[in-house]
Amino acid sequence: NLRFAIREGGRTVGAGVVAEIIE
Repeated sequence: NLRFAIREGGRTVGAGVVAEIIE
């Protein structure tokens, strides 16, 4: 899951936003 990988990183705030959008 891409969102899972993004959540793992959690370094970039933008990534968190993207994860929410994906979800």
